[in-house]
Amino acid sequence: QVQLVESGGGLVQAGDSLRLSCAASGRAFKNLHMGWFREAPGKEREFVAAITWSSSTYYADSVKGRFIISRVRSKNTVSLQMNSLKSEDTAVYYCAGDVRQYGNTWTSNYWGQGTQVTVSS
Repeated sequence: QVQLVESGGGLVQAGDSLRLSCAASGRAFKNLHMGWFREAPGKEREFVAAITWSSSTYYADSVKGRFIISRVRSKNTVSLQMNSLKSEDTAVYYCAGDVRQYGNTWTSNYWGQGTQVTVSS
């Protein structure tokens, strides 16, 4: 079992930056692929970014070049640095543990409770 707790959400203006953090506990965090997903009102949850146990990174096209995912294995934390935020980035952001890719689909076995990010234009 993996427990994930996000922090760092909030209300910002378009063009601002925001950093989300996720603290993981439980199973062998160091061996898991971790990631971030988001869910906007009226839309399905979508993949944002992932980082493997060896720190390879993957991004959705919509955030590539603006968001940076990172992890500190010794502290069991994963972060998402979000720059040049846009109103369309407004969503609840979920930390994800044991992220997997099946073709073009990303999914995860463990989820945090979510943190709201609101970008005003």
